[in-house]
Amino acid sequence: MSDYSIANLFSSEGLLAQAFEGFIERQAQVDMAQAIAEAIESETSICIEAGTGTGKTFAYLVPALLAANDHDKKVIISTGTKNLQDQLYFRDLPSICDALSLHKERALLKGRNNYLCIYRLNQNLDSGRFQSRSMADTLVKVNQWSNKTVSGDLTQCPDLKDNDPLWGYVTSSNENCLGADCPDYADCYLVKARQKAIEADLVVVNHHLLLADMVLKEDGFGELLPEADMVIADEAHQVAAIAHGFYGHRLTSRQVSELCRDSEIEAMTTAKDDRQLSVAVRRVEGALNEIRLKLGDSGKKINWLQLNVKVRDSLFSELLREMKTLSKRLDLNATRSKGLDSCHRRSVEILQSLVLFEDKELNTESVRWLETYRTGFAVVETPLDVSQAFEQSRLEHGAQTWVFTSATLSQARKFDHFKSQLGLHQAQELMLDSPFDYQQQSLLYVPRGLPDPRNPKYIESWFEAVWPLIEANAGGTFLLFTSYYALNKVRDLIEDKIEKSQLLVQGERPKNELIEAFREQGNAVLLATSSFWEGVDVKGMALSLVVIDKLPFAAPDEPLIEAKVQSMRKKGKNPFYDLQIPEAITALKQGAGRLIRDQEDRGVLVLCDPRLVANHYGKAFLTSLPDLPRTRDQKTVVKFLQNLEP
Repeated sequence: MSDYSIANLFSSEGLLAQAFEGFIERQAQVDMAQAIAEAIESETSICIEAGTGTGKTFAYLVPALLAANDHDKKVIISTGTKNLQDQLYFRDLPSICDALSLHKERALLKGRNNYLCIYRLNQNLDSGRFQSRSMADTLVKVNQWSNKTVSGDLTQCPDLKDNDPLWGYVTSSNENCLGADCPDYADCYLVKARQKAIEADLVVVNHHLLLADMVLKEDGFGELLPEADMVIADEAHQVAAIAHGFYGHRLTSRQVSELCRDSEIEAMTTAKDDRQLSVAVRRVEGALNEIRLKLGDSGKKINWLQLNVKVRDSLFSELLREMKTLSKRLDLNATRSKGLDSCHRRSVEILQSLVLFEDKELNTESVRWLETYRTGFAVVETPLDVSQAFEQSRLEHGAQTWVFTSATLSQARKFDHFKSQLGLHQAQELMLDSPFDYQQQSLLYVPRGLPDPRNPKYIESWFEAVWPLIEANAGGTFLLFTSYYALNKVRDLIEDKIEKSQLLVQGERPKNELIEAFREQGNAVLLATSSFWEGVDVKGMALSLVVIDKLPFAAPDEPLIEAKVQSMRKKGKNPFYDLQIPEAITALKQGAGRLIRDQEDRGVLVLCDPRLVANHYGKAFLTSLPDLPRTRDQKTVVKFLQNLEP
């Protein structure tokens, strides 16, 4: 696997150019592929920032496939989203393998909550207990689909939407899975998918599954993924945030509710003579409802230490008491069925979590908080710093080469923040700028005269500055916000100014449907928050104007951020420069990256925060962005937009 072979494959006359129409030789892509090939050969790790248009997917897949083919290396590729997983497995990998005449075994493995659980499907078909008629109708359609599917991947079931409440009824969880004791174990889709992954040369997973596997291996409780020689983490800027969820503890009302539901089903079928079991279930459900009422409005994150002391000390007392009663009833009936035995085991695990969260002493290097949802809640405890834990997990994992790549790993062209978060102090670094000609293709506009974003009149002033640009733009517009409050206020300001069909708002339809409608219209205006700042790819005039309302600093009262800030201050560090600015830069780079997605794209990026110019730290943000020509003159921007060809 020489440098020459890599350069030859990616050349304008190489195998990739012959196989893919429109393939262009890009030096940055060659440099990335060669760097990964060298990391594989030397068994080292590397962090690579690859600007938009580098072609990073091909740049890591080609050396990974060559390593699997030439040296029998086992490769795991981890992505940030299920959509990217599917794209890699169903589109990119097969086409590259065909182009290079490489036929290595490949597998796609997702978390268990993506696979149909035959046991739970049949159990719920028999019970007939649902929240609504539509859930029962959807269950029938899922059952019909189950007779045709090979993979059991429910994301491919057309009748089951992402937010359908039926998901919990037709999938298993770590808590309720019966494992080898399940009567449907031989036909289990998850078991089959894991077996295929063990036999494959290259496995495509997501970050949640990768981290779950790393923690299991370190704890000695088995594994979810096969042993690998090499791990590639794409969209690696997400890894640190996801890691916090795996090195802490979490208990949700949904876990308890699902235990209650499963216990009730078992009580109706295999423990009909124990009426006290159903009574115990209802009392636990009542205790859950009482906690939810005490926590107030949905959509909140409440720092544990900021709760009223009386509320905090008694919050879980009733639930703990009723859970003990339920656990005793389940213990008495556990030998009657595998399902009841599983419910008893789950009740013990929930009790252990409740005891942990009842503990009044909180580790100073951890933070605990409560999250409220429309009908439920979660209590979370996580370490403030996961770098040492992740580093240890990585060393225990066994892979010799780790590749971390994304378009947004650096801040002000330095990898320090990203590497320190994950304990990657010895990893090599490579920064590859985008091959796009931003000087010709784009314009960066920072409006004059806007007040400080904390000013109550900021949104009105912001809209006055932005509306003339929307009017002048013949193509599509993204209005990206840092809060739902700002989004809703702008919706009120804009909805009378444009056609109803032209206005698309996050939350009114599923994300994929909104993006598809946006592409089709060609001149739509989309209002969205953080989930649309990354992973959205719209080429051409369909997106020629991206407006970001203000610098995306995380909310200072977000419990994890707040605890990190306090801890850093105690250690004599500057959390604003060492934490908040780097995090905001990463988010801004993701949002700005929505604009130019192709060599033919042209458009305007509008950053509406006066702090970019007025405050000295604004330079760090601007330095981190691609080299767009800048202006503060609105007329220049309007003219640029009017000259774009529809």
